Amino acid sequence: MNGVKAAAVYARISSDQDGTGLGVQRQVEDCRSLADSRGWTVGEVFVDNDVSAYSGKRRPQFEQMCQAMRDGRVDAVIVYHLDRLTRRPKELEEFVELCDRCGIKNLATVAGDVNIGTGDGLLVARIQAAVAANESASKSRRITRKMRQLAESGVPHGGANRPFGYESDAITVNQAEAAIIRQAAQRIIAGESLRSVTSWLSESGVPTVNGAQWRTSTVRLILTNPRLVGMRTHRGEVIGEGVWEPILTDSEQQQIISRLEQRRQANRRAPRAYLLSGLLRCGKCGNKLFSSRRANSRRYVCLSGPDHGGCGRLTVVAPPLEQFVADMVLHTLDTPELAQAITGADRSPHADALRDQLESDQQQLEELAGLYADKRMTAREWMLARDPIQARIDTARTQLANQAHAQALSELLGHGSRLRDQWDTLNLDRQTAIVRTVIDHIVISPGQHGARALDPARVHPVWLF
Repeated sequence: MNGVKAAAVYARISSDQDGTGLGVQRQVEDCRSLADSRGWTVGEVFVDNDVSAYSGKRRPQFEQMCQAMRDGRVDAVIVYHLDRLTRRPKELEEFVELCDRCGIKNLATVAGDVNIGTGDGLLVARIQAAVAANESASKSRRITRKMRQLAESGVPHGGANRPFGYESDAITVNQAEAAIIRQAAQRIIAGESLRSVTSWLSESGVPTVNGAQWRTSTVRLILTNPRLVGMRTHRGEVIGEGVWEPILTDSEQQQIISRLEQRRQANRRAPRAYLLSGLLRCGKCGNKLFSSRRANSRRYVCLSGPDHGGCGRLTVVAPPLEQFVADMVLHTLDTPELAQAITGADRSPHADALRDQLESDQQQLEELAGLYADKRMTAREWMLARDPIQARIDTARTQLANQAHAQALSELLGHGSRLRDQWDTLNLDRQTAIVRTVIDHIVISPGQHGARALDPARVHPVWLF
């Protein structure tokens, strides 16, 4: 025993709720006392605080201790109890094998020695590890059941940080943050990108819950979290209503999810440089106009060739056209004609019924795919059954998009003058979202060759309402 040159002390605690580390500190003190009583020198101390030995997650300090054993820096190990070392029988066997390879025979515990160098000692260690694993499994089941029960009752899940939009009790609505969430939601619904909304939050000086920088992933998680519509989740599954007031409606959140999915599928990564990209049509051939920058000017042009298919015979200078369209849109937002159009715009089926139908049809489509994969139907039978279902899905998505558009437009209605005062301060993504809320596309008629000024008569907007 006294031949030990350098002992490793290993301490671990699964849950350090107050964050003080007192539990592992006491373990280390007791292990040092044991080393002194044996006349051993403590070479290195390894501490994994707030880390489970049953979950299978990495324990960095445990791994470093094993490396110290391989390197020959330590020739004994001291732990408070064997279950501090491991609660997994498989891991115990791996540790015993490591000790054998490294020639380490001394494994001491404050609660009582475990001599893994003998058959009886190893048997005792294995029994203790099995008992510890069973205790951990039983505890895990109890905790899991308790967490499920709390979730089913609608009680919020505890965490280190409060959810954005709610006070520290995770129930009381933080009205200032709720207003920010609603504004961010409407901007996404109106067609603004997640990156643009994230930049707006940062530039506005809105603080995050933990003081970190705003990131698109953070904004996405907040806006798509079911808790914003008053729903409680457990392990990623919505299991019932929460005891808190919702900040958004189901319809609003579904519109947000739909908008984000549309952008994901479009996979547009390049930052927008032109206000009217994708909105302009050639008055000669009907093809889309593309943005084109020259040394001293920005233009929209009809491009010919196999990649674009236009006539190549129409050009319009960008700055005056963009200013004209912006003025036209902002003026239209304040007109009674638009207000009257919005009043009777939403005559489509109720959004909830549409979403239920959409979900049902998507499930049916998945069932069909499963039948075809199992070779229980032919490709022709699958196509015949699929087509009417897909048609219903496409129709429902279109109607939901129209409802989302009507709601986004109603948010802008009557605010043209205010937006005109702010226009130059809005980012290009926000400006484009406002324009697209009102206009489907714009046809540009041929103009006088070489003209640098814009003739308003060339501009023919196709309004959405």
